[in-house]
Amino acid sequence: MTKPNGSGLGRVVKAADCSRKGLAAAWTNEAAFRQEAGLTVLALPFAWYLAADFAQFALLMGVWLLVLIVELLNSAIEALTDRVSLERHVLSGRAKDMGSAAVSLALLFVALVWIGAIWQKFA
Repeated sequence: MTKPNGSGLGRVVKAADCSRKGLAAAWTNEAAFRQEAGLTVLALPFAWYLAADFAQFALLMGVWLLVLIVELLNSAIEALTDRVSLERHVLSGRAKDMGSAAVSLALLFVALVWIGAIWQKFA
């Protein structure tokens, strides 16, 4: 059976291209993604300074990568919802609100991890 996206290395190349297109679309169309990506870049030197070891550095930056991942999924939900219909519908609103809540929880996770690292460094 022939798969539509191919197989082997060709599939990996197509998947990488789809990922590149997705990141470019998020960067172009989603202000929240750009803001969170900017904060992630700004956090890098602070994470390096705060971290006691590489594992803590990975955690400090990993929570920011989690925010970007959740934001990409939230943006995908919003785009698909708008593609289906621009009319106001309770289920569309619920889907968008849940995506937003997921981003908020990811940001809360960032705050908890970073507060813990700051506390550990200076307490």
